[in-house]
Amino acid sequence: MGCECNSNKKDAREIVRDSYGKIARDGGSCCGSSSCCGGSSAEDVAAVVGYSAKELESLPEGANMGLSCGNPTAIASLKPGEVVLDLGSGGGFDVFIAARKLGPTGRAIGVDMTPDMLMKARNNAEKFAESTGLANVEFRLGEIEHLPVADNSVDVVISNCVINLSPEKQQVWKEIARVLKPGGRVAVSDLALLKPLPDAIRESIAALVGCIAGAVLVDDTRQMIEDAGLINPAFAMKSDYIDSMSDWSDPLYREIAEKLPAGAKASDFVTSLNITAYKPS
Repeated sequence: MGCECNSNKKDAREIVRDSYGKIARDGGSCCGSSSCCGGSSAEDVAAVVGYSAKELESLPEGANMGLSCGNPTAIASLKPGEVVLDLGSGGGFDVFIAARKLGPTGRAIGVDMTPDMLMKARNNAEKFAESTGLANVEFRLGEIEHLPVADNSVDVVISNCVINLSPEKQQVWKEIARVLKPGGRVAVSDLALLKPLPDAIRESIAALVGCIAGAVLVDDTRQMIEDAGLINPAFAMKSDYIDSMSDWSDPLYREIAEKLPAGAKASDFVTSLNITAYKPS
């Protein structure tokens, strides 16, 4: 039984790696093969989840792929000179936004397990340096369950719609606690469940890649954070994001809607969740 569990975890990780590698190479998003969710632009997605036009205007072309479900840089209260780590950094979207807030004395590090995403991010980093004069970003290949980052070395950990994709979420939270400096903080935007998903959605590969099937209950997330040794977890739910995705007629959310009980909608089960927590001093 243990072998089967490990195999399922490996399969899930490879599905996500392959799917996001294709997004990096060919465009599109976790929502489908169009430029973004249901034909809406990546800028539309970013606006809905809380990014300002000013934050977006200085990004390298292609860094914003519409993969967000929140704006962790906004809830992280970033300060100049801090070291920030982004889990599942993709094309570098949040890393570049953070880097401008951190300034030349700070550092923004992105970790991603997909080589194609890493290549895209590093190419974007060159453009970012040329346009801003900042050389304070770095991208590392690695899995968020086994971060290539030293103990007690990071002021802030951020992540945007990624932890739900991990088959070992408790291990991710333990890694977050390990790399944070004493007194450091975490600011995560993710998807979470308000109640268990119907089996048909939970078993859908499309829903896994689209971040829905991998989500866990809000209370389970709180327990994992506390079990990792982090304190003062706080949650802010934003179900309007899920309703917006449905309004855009996104193909993933159409598929989910077809598998929901009669009269139910996706936001009855799933919410966008902003999470903050701290490592004890």
